[in-house]
Amino acid sequence: MIRFHFTNSFTLKNKRKIKNWLKDTIVNEKKKVGDINYIFCSKEYLKKMNNDYLSKNYETDVISFDFSNDNKISGDIYISSETVKKNSIIFNVCFNNELKRVMVHGLLHLLNYNDKSKQELKIMREKENFYINLNS
Repeated sequence: MIRFHFTNSFTLKNKRKIKNWLKDTIVNEKKKVGDINYIFCSKEYLKKMNNDYLSKNYETDVISFDFSNDNKISGDIYISSETVKKNSIIFNVCFNNELKRVMVHGLLHLLNYNDKSKQELKIMREKENFYINLNS
Protein backbone atom coordinates (compact mmCIF):
# COMPACT_ATOMS: atom_id res chain seq x y z
CA MET A 1 0.00 0.00 0.00
CA ILE A 2 1.26 3.46 -0.87
CA ARG A 3 0.52 6.24 1.61
CA PHE A 4 1.19 9.97 1.64
CA HIS A 5 2.00 11.92 4.81
CA PHE A 6 2.44 15.66 5.20
CA THR A 7 4.45 17.32 7.96
CA ASN A 8 4.26 20.77 6.38
CA SER A 9 1.63 22.79 4.51
CA PHE A 10 2.22 20.98 1.19
CA THR A 11 -0.70 19.02 -0.25
CA LEU A 12 -0.61 16.54 -3.10
CA LYS A 13 -3.22 16.67 -5.84
CA ASN A 14 -4.45 13.64 -7.79
CA LYS A 15 -3.38 11.18 -5.08
CA ARG A 16 -5.18 8.23 -6.63
CA LYS A 17 -3.62 8.83 -10.06
CA ILE A 18 -0.16 9.17 -8.50
CA LYS A 19 -0.60 5.99 -6.45
CA ASN A 20 -1.60 4.07 -9.59
CA TRP A 21 1.40 5.45 -11.46
CA LEU A 22 3.78 4.44 -8.67
CA LYS A 23 2.19 0.97 -8.47
CA ASP A 24 2.56 0.61 -12.25
CA THR A 25 6.24 1.52 -11.91
CA ILE A 26 6.78 -1.24 -9.35
CA VAL A 27 4.86 -3.83 -11.38
CA ASN A 28 6.74 -2.85 -14.54
CA GLU A 29 9.98 -3.60 -12.65
CA LYS A 30 8.56 -7.08 -11.90
CA LYS A 31 8.17 -6.42 -8.17
CA LYS A 32 5.24 -6.35 -5.75
CA VAL A 33 3.93 -3.36 -3.81
CA GLY A 34 4.60 -3.56 -0.09
CA ASP A 35 4.25 -0.69 2.37
CA ILE A 36 5.57 2.55 0.93
CA ASN A 37 5.28 5.87 2.72
CA TYR A 38 5.93 9.20 1.06
CA ILE A 39 6.58 11.80 3.73
CA PHE A 40 6.58 15.43 2.60
CA CYS A 41 8.57 17.66 4.93
CA SER A 42 10.52 20.90 5.20
CA LYS A 43 14.01 21.36 3.81
CA GLU A 44 15.36 21.80 7.35
CA TYR A 45 13.85 18.51 8.48
CA LEU A 46 15.28 16.63 5.49
CA LYS A 47 18.69 18.25 5.88
CA LYS A 48 18.76 17.09 9.51
CA MET A 49 17.81 13.56 8.45
CA ASN A 50 20.51 13.64 5.77
CA ASN A 51 23.03 14.59 8.45
CA ASP A 52 21.74 12.25 11.19
CA TYR A 53 21.26 9.11 9.09
CA LEU A 54 23.62 9.54 6.13
CA SER A 55 26.32 11.80 7.64
CA LYS A 56 25.82 14.33 4.85
CA ASN A 57 25.47 17.93 5.97
CA TYR A 58 23.64 19.45 3.02
CA GLU A 59 20.17 20.05 1.67
CA THR A 60 18.63 17.38 -0.54
CA ASP A 61 15.28 16.83 -2.19
CA VAL A 62 14.70 13.14 -1.41
CA ILE A 63 15.95 10.40 0.89
CA SER A 64 14.81 6.78 0.67
CA PHE A 65 14.93 4.20 3.45
CA ASP A 66 14.60 0.72 2.02
CA PHE A 67 12.71 -1.94 3.97
CA SER A 68 12.07 -4.21 0.97
CA ASN A 69 12.00 -7.95 1.35
CA ASP A 70 12.68 -10.10 -1.71
CA ASN A 71 10.30 -8.90 -4.44
CA LYS A 72 8.03 -6.89 -2.12
CA ILE A 73 9.02 -3.21 -2.25
CA SER A 74 8.66 -1.32 1.03
CA GLY A 75 10.22 1.81 2.43
CA ASP A 76 9.93 5.39 3.52
CA ILE A 77 10.62 8.16 1.02
CA TYR A 78 11.11 11.63 2.49
CA ILE A 79 10.69 14.59 0.14
CA SER A 80 11.35 18.27 0.78
CA SER A 81 8.60 20.02 -1.16
CA GLU A 82 10.49 23.31 -0.67
CA THR A 83 13.62 21.92 -2.32
CA VAL A 84 11.57 20.45 -5.16
CA LYS A 85 10.08 23.90 -5.76
CA LYS A 86 13.51 25.54 -5.67
CA ASN A 87 14.92 22.94 -8.08
CA SER A 88 12.01 23.36 -10.49
CA ILE A 89 13.00 27.02 -10.79
CA ILE A 90 16.73 26.25 -11.12
CA PHE A 91 16.14 23.60 -13.81
CA ASN A 92 13.37 25.63 -15.48
CA VAL A 93 10.74 22.88 -15.31
CA CYS A 94 7.24 22.97 -13.91
CA PHE A 95 6.85 22.01 -10.26
CA ASN A 96 4.69 18.95 -11.02
CA ASN A 97 7.29 17.47 -13.37
CA GLU A 98 10.07 18.00 -10.85
CA LEU A 99 7.90 16.46 -8.14
CA LYS A 100 7.23 13.39 -10.31
CA ARG A 101 10.96 13.07 -10.97
CA VAL A 102 11.77 13.16 -7.26
CA MET A 103 8.96 10.77 -6.35
CA VAL A 104 10.00 8.18 -8.92
CA HIS A 105 13.70 8.75 -8.10
CA GLY A 106 13.05 7.79 -4.48
CA LEU A 107 11.06 4.75 -5.60
CA LEU A 108 13.80 3.67 -8.02
CA HIS A 109 16.22 3.59 -5.08
CA LEU A 110 13.87 1.11 -3.40
CA LEU A 111 13.94 -0.86 -6.65
CA ASN A 112 17.75 -1.16 -6.32
CA TYR A 113 18.78 1.57 -8.73
CA ASN A 114 21.65 3.78 -7.62
CA ASP A 115 23.14 7.07 -8.78
CA LYS A 116 26.65 7.08 -7.36
CA SER A 117 28.58 6.56 -10.60
CA LYS A 118 28.09 8.25 -13.98
CA GLN A 119 26.79 4.99 -15.48
CA GLU A 120 24.35 4.44 -12.59
CA LEU A 121 23.14 8.03 -12.86
CA LYS A 122 22.62 7.62 -16.61
CA ILE A 123 20.46 4.53 -16.03
CA MET A 124 18.58 6.29 -13.22
CA ARG A 125 17.78 9.29 -15.47
CA GLU A 126 16.61 6.99 -18.27
CA LYS A 127 14.30 5.16 -15.86
CA GLU A 128 13.01 8.45 -14.41
CA ASN A 129 12.22 9.77 -17.89
CA PHE A 130 10.57 6.50 -18.92
CA TYR A 131 8.26 6.43 -15.89
CA ILE A 132 7.51 10.17 -15.98
CA ASN A 133 6.39 9.75 -19.59
CA LEU A 134 4.10 6.88 -18.55
CA ASN A 135 2.33 9.30 -16.21
CA SER A 136 1.94 12.16 -18.72
